[in-house]
Amino acid sequence: MSAVFFKELGLPEPDLFLGVGSGSHAYQITEIMRRLDQVLSNETPDCLLVYGDVNSTLAGALAAARRGLAVGHVEAGLRSFDGTMPEERNRIAVDWLSQWLFAPSTDAVENLQREGISPERIYPVGNVMIDTLLHHQHDFKERPLLDQLGLRDRDYLLVTLHRPCNVDCGTRLQEIIYVLETISKGIPVLFTLHPRTEASLKEHSIQAETANLRLMPPLGYLDFLCLLSRARAVITDSGGVQEESTFLGIPCLTLRANTERPVTVIRGTNRLVGNDPQSLLETVQEIIQTSPEPGIEPVPLWDGHAADRIASILFECLSQKSWVSRSALFLG
Repeated sequence: MSAVFFKELGLPEPDLFLGVGSGSHAYQITEIMRRLDQVLSNETPDCLLVYGDVNSTLAGALAAARRGLAVGHVEAGLRSFDGTMPEERNRIAVDWLSQWLFAPSTDAVENLQREGISPERIYPVGNVMIDTLLHHQHDFKERPLLDQLGLRDRDYLLVTLHRPCNVDCGTRLQEIIYVLETISKGIPVLFTLHPRTEASLKEHSIQAETANLRLMPPLGYLDFLCLLSRARAVITDSGGVQEESTFLGIPCLTLRANTERPVTVIRGTNRLVGNDPQSLLETVQEIIQTSPEPGIEPVPLWDGHAADRIASILFECLSQKSWVSRSALFLG
């Protein structure tokens, strides 16, 4: 799926590709560390930037720390307070390994301070995902996708699910499909299938598509934002979609009991519906019967300049050192 993002966002090809691929958490982390260690040896950067909370984030921070390199964590301080999530364990470990913690929101700053991390290491910078959204908003708003799908503005629901707790268990996934089929009797439902979700539907022989519940292959970034920005609401378990829908003012129903992005709940666009299918059904019906609300108050620093702030901070910090190269590697 990454190839679509490189193409649509106009990104250059990576200078280096580790090529680790899928596997267990232990395999991915150790293999990324092994391959990245050689890269760090060859490139001799002054620092390593890592993003988010995936296995490559933790592996990169560990590899850099073992070589005594400074680490900058983009999207630092997010907490779901659910220790069963691999992402939660990753992000906590990376924050403690990092010299520079680039926080996307006020709650992230407060989490880091509460954990005893020195304020001098914490930088509120905003959200780089919103930088990307704003940079490409003209591109996704002009796409003719709704006409091609025969849909009307604000008259459909968008669904995207990929977390193991929702899609790996056949019984749980069947319950979700049943609720979506029920919802689709009143409003069209578009379910964009993550490869993991599609594989689970096949594995458990779950028949999902009906006249008004439409299954779609994974969408590119611009097509997905086009559909998200004009949906009546979105049903998801994705942290990024929670943020994007909040910025766009689209009601979001999150099929999780917790979120590491509480700012989206505080702003009123995101609701946690947990694991109860009946709760999902009732909340969707409430949203459908309610007139769309006007725009919400923007989240501070979600203004399209988070990356600019990070670059300025790094330049200032690196300039204070005696290093000659002033170079940085970004592991994404």
